[in-house]
Amino acid sequence: MEIERLTAVASQRDTARYFPCGQSRRELIWNMGAGFAGVALTSLLAEDGFFTRRAYSANNEVQRNSAPLAPRKPHFPTQVKSCIFLMMNGAPSQVDTFDYKPALKKYGGQPLPPEKKFTNSGGRRMGYLTPAWRPFRPGGESGLMISDYFPHVRQHADKLAVINSCYTDSHAHGSALVAMNTGKTFIGRPSLGAWCTYGLGTENQDLPGYVVMLDKRGGPISGQPNWSSGFMPATFQGTLFRPIGDPILNLRGPSHLDRAGLREQLDMLARLNEQHLASRAGGHELAARINSYELAFRMQAETPAAVALDQETQQTLDMYGIGRAPTDEYGRNCLVARRLIERGVRFVQLYSGGGHLEETWDAHESIEKNHGRHAAEVDQPIAALLTDLQQRGLLESTLVIWGGEFGRMPFSEGQNAPGRNHNPYGFSMWLAGGSVRGGMRYGATDEFGFEAKTDRVHLHDLHATVLHLMGLDHQQLTYFHQGRQERLTDVAGNVVHGIIA
Repeated sequence: MEIERLTAVASQRDTARYFPCGQSRRELIWNMGAGFAGVALTSLLAEDGFFTRRAYSANNEVQRNSAPLAPRKPHFPTQVKSCIFLMMNGAPSQVDTFDYKPALKKYGGQPLPPEKKFTNSGGRRMGYLTPAWRPFRPGGESGLMISDYFPHVRQHADKLAVINSCYTDSHAHGSALVAMNTGKTFIGRPSLGAWCTYGLGTENQDLPGYVVMLDKRGGPISGQPNWSSGFMPATFQGTLFRPIGDPILNLRGPSHLDRAGLREQLDMLARLNEQHLASRAGGHELAARINSYELAFRMQAETPAAVALDQETQQTLDMYGIGRAPTDEYGRNCLVARRLIERGVRFVQLYSGGGHLEETWDAHESIEKNHGRHAAEVDQPIAALLTDLQQRGLLESTLVIWGGEFGRMPFSEGQNAPGRNHNPYGFSMWLAGGSVRGGMRYGATDEFGFEAKTDRVHLHDLHATVLHLMGLDHQQLTYFHQGRQERLTDVAGNVVHGIIA
């Protein structure tokens, strides 16, 4: 009996050492240590589709839609249905194109005043303040001052809203290009075109909602992240069209299969993929691949007609400069962009300049040599695009954007050097069409064109404005990712109402 009493007392003492959860100290410590392995195992099993039930946010409903690119209503009424982004890869000089600075002529040959803060030259030498390499002249009834690098675009001055006060977060081409396209300097986020197709879908289910056309000299140095869908399903990423030859490689099916045979193959493949996906809910990549197969099948019939420039009149081809140097390539791309927009494609981006350094607008060696070459390639085609869109009644429903990843310095690179270094502190972009007020300037850099001073426009503000013009509220257009409602403009961005009609 005494032994039983002592055992009961010891048991009570042990119980007193237990936590309220009913576990001893040893059990609690064991579960805390071994539990981390369980968390990792659960994550791996979920990624492999082991669990068939998964929670979705309301904003991700589009992923489960059998037609993720089906047209959707904007947040508020707008007449803009599509966007063409004319990306000048390499960064054109604002003080030589659309930001008229007579003070550079007055103070030419002098050093930049010491009060100007310029701390990062990328290892390049600072020279003297350098006037514009070509004269500026007024255009249209508005009298917008535009450089002789763009005499054809100057004829459309009354359509342009020139933002002279843009600034960005990086002076390096790769990260600045990614930021201009995705809102952040690091890769892995959806691009502007992906956000637009995610929010609005596209009008033509037989063509991609988002098309990218590169320069035949190559793509931007940061590559595919510039048109990526990031953490969104791959359905919303940009589709590359080649500037020469077949626009899309491997689009045609095998020669031994007719269209009916291809359809049977796709139907069988779709059934197998759907069975696989049914037990692995949340397989976004597989769902996107299923949709891409279906889109590719439909594109086999639609795409050749969309890019068939032989259907255009000779007058139209001549207007774009097609068939002659140096405007042939970019002229073709601009005309294809118009044909795609005409057929309901939501977002088209055209790159001018490919590869690196002088093959792009990166004019370290010589502004006149570099910009003279690249502007001659794009000036007439861009002007033709604006004319063509207006004549066809498409300019009101199409937003056109022109610009690069940043600008260039108002001083030369070293003594007697005709090039200019990178400038993220102040540069110019312009918008036209849609609900944009034409014939106006918004914001301003200082008297030398060094940094944005008045009504400064960060790239988040630019993105917020583009989305607004397309009927999307940048604060409401979100995507749930890793426990956070992500958006193109992160936690910043203000719509530039001053350029909106």
